[in-house]
Amino acid sequence: MRRLRTRLAGALVSALALTLTATACGGPAKTTATAPVAATADRVEPLAGTPAPRLPVTVASADGRKVTVRQARRIVPLSGSLSEIVFTLGLGDRVVARDITATFRQAAKLPVVTRNHDVSAESVLSLKPDLVLAETTTGPDEAMDQIREAGVPVLVVRPAQGLDDVGPRIRAVAGALGVPSAGTELARRSQTRIAAAREDVPHESRKPRVAFLYLRGSASVYLIGGKGSGATSLLEAAGAVDAGAASGLDKDFTAITTEALAEAAPDAILVMTAGLRSVGGVDGLVRIPGVAQTPAGMDRRVVSIEDGVLLNYGPRTDQVLRSVVAQLYGKDAK
Repeated sequence: MRRLRTRLAGALVSALALTLTATACGGPAKTTATAPVAATADRVEPLAGTPAPRLPVTVASADGRKVTVRQARRIVPLSGSLSEIVFTLGLGDRVVARDITATFRQAAKLPVVTRNHDVSAESVLSLKPDLVLAETTTGPDEAMDQIREAGVPVLVVRPAQGLDDVGPRIRAVAGALGVPSAGTELARRSQTRIAAAREDVPHESRKPRVAFLYLRGSASVYLIGGKGSGATSLLEAAGAVDAGAASGLDKDFTAITTEALAEAAPDAILVMTAGLRSVGGVDGLVRIPGVAQTPAGMDRRVVSIEDGVLLNYGPRTDQVLRSVVAQLYGKDAK
């Protein structure tokens, strides 16, 4: 996947259709992960009231272009995280399509026009959008060029890399929609909630080492996240160490080997819910070579978060963080 540290949703996710769910399975510290654990609500929480866009506006796009937005009545966000921002700003009624990674309930009935950055220009243009929101990793380039050539403004936003990107991404989208004040309010709300979630993280004398594994059993894809996978910021906020990055894995993702897992020596494993399901749950996970020999595998200590929200770094990231903390340290953690 090349999105989010060229990351998961780009090089890998663009090649693989995700089977998305709205629940997560995991287990408290040093127990068998057998009971489902609610990860994040499957709805977004819009700001109170509906902001009135003040357009036209001309804004800077992350691809170096200046983009003039004259109206935003038919918006097509080309990633789930961008959809989440638009809906949470209170402008969801203007969204006319979604990417397959937009898994929250309010977007469920919208037509799917992209699958993990595999954009179909024809599908997008058929909906007559007046604004398309994309990320620097959205592609293919030919499709994006075709949308621009049709006269549709395309705002490109930098992919999220960590918690520090939450506010800037919200403000960038809100500015293009002509609702900068709502963007400021939502950014403040999101950052306040994240800060509150961080205050509830247990302080342990030894930080747990957590390995982020990307799994797609149906495609025989088994990867361990390293530096730039996108998980480091979240794990550090949860009081943990990114085991893959700490073990010296410099690539975004590396094929899982017994040696790599032994070097990472994770106390717990972070996975996407659909990925865990694709390998047969925790029982299947520990059958992947090398997993059963790690402390995480021996303790069956697994943290599972819904695919469509885990690495979004957006308005629901506080919920993701709280779920990681609850599953990592046990249900009794604050």
